[in-house]
Amino acid sequence: MNQQVYITGMGIVSSIGFNKEETKASLLKEKTGIEKVAYLSTIDENLLVGEVKQSDEAIAKSLKINTESQLVDRASLLGIKAVKEALDEADIRDEADIVFVSGTTVGGMSTTEKNYSNYLSSDDLNKSIMTHTCGSSSEMIVDYFNSFSEIYTVSTACSSAANAIILGTRLIEQGKADIVVAGGCESLTKFHINGFKSLMIQSNELCRPFDKERKGLNLGEGAGYIVLESDKSLKSRKVKPLCRVSGWGNACDAYHQTAMSEDGNGPYAAMKEALDKAKLSEKDIDYINLHGTGTPNNDLSEGIAIKRLFSNSELLVSSTKSYTGHTTSASGGIESVISIMSLINGFLPANLGFNSVIEEHNIEPIKNSFKTVNLKHVMCNSFGFGGNDSSLIFSLI
Repeated sequence: MNQQVYITGMGIVSSIGFNKEETKASLLKEKTGIEKVAYLSTIDENLLVGEVKQSDEAIAKSLKINTESQLVDRASLLGIKAVKEALDEADIRDEADIVFVSGTTVGGMSTTEKNYSNYLSSDDLNKSIMTHTCGSSSEMIVDYFNSFSEIYTVSTACSSAANAIILGTRLIEQGKADIVVAGGCESLTKFHINGFKSLMIQSNELCRPFDKERKGLNLGEGAGYIVLESDKSLKSRKVKPLCRVSGWGNACDAYHQTAMSEDGNGPYAAMKEALDKAKLSEKDIDYINLHGTGTPNNDLSEGIAIKRLFSNSELLVSSTKSYTGHTTSASGGIESVISIMSLINGFLPANLGFNSVIEEHNIEPIKNSFKTVNLKHVMCNSFGFGGNDSSLIFSLI
């Protein structure tokens, strides 16, 4: 029999806040973090992105990291900040046998890009090549804390962090771990910008998820992690959980390398599996934090899948990418933290930029933030390239 999986801590950093409290304040004030690019070096000065509003040096200083003697890339710095907040809330100090599962795609590519032009002229910066891989960011985060016994890195594009949480959940369900820190981190890079430009799905305006006139996404960066624990760990540490992971689903419809099927088969299968694992009816879900990228394809496919699965015409949904930008591989971690914050604090974030419904599914997301609402079960969607789609359900205890 699978063990229950509880959440005891959370950490988040994005363009709308450097911690949970700042994030919650921005959501309630309906304040977006998407602005003209300021920290990423790019020739496109009018590019709209959701950047974390601190330089690498400032973040490193706040974490007491000496960047002159220690090589740490931006994604890892963001990850360290979020993991630290999660561990502090869970009151984890020197516990042994903690597993770390992190989702990312870009990894330390930001450092590689900075030094690329110098590689042929000097060997002094060659060590930075070691930060390029996805796994290097996980290793850097773990090295900072020196508290983890196992490390896993998950890379499934924009569902990476959600799948990291699913893997962490499964490790506890199957009795292979008692404490897991899971989520994801991602920093903006030129690779990001140019890759999405080649797909022609970036918007030169503020993104408008689930709006009929949506023109595309705004990229973002950040990190989000949660502390998962078994019942055994809760009792031995004598801690009170925030909520629990009641269900999860992962599906791969392999419809297209970058597009989702128009009938929403992948999203439908992921959400259906999550409901089945949670032993919940679609009517039990009080709110869905949408993947909601603001692209024509995603919002059509996700909406059609929701209509196929959910009979509740008054279902509350919204996308928080209109605040943070699309943080790609980190989005499942960041949006899981936001979903859990909504669940335990009784608030729902508005879907910024929405004006008119998409006729094919007629779903109207939340227009104004709810400050007092009773929630029992919330769903968080994360869908990746190649049809790797995941859904998580968080429930009050």
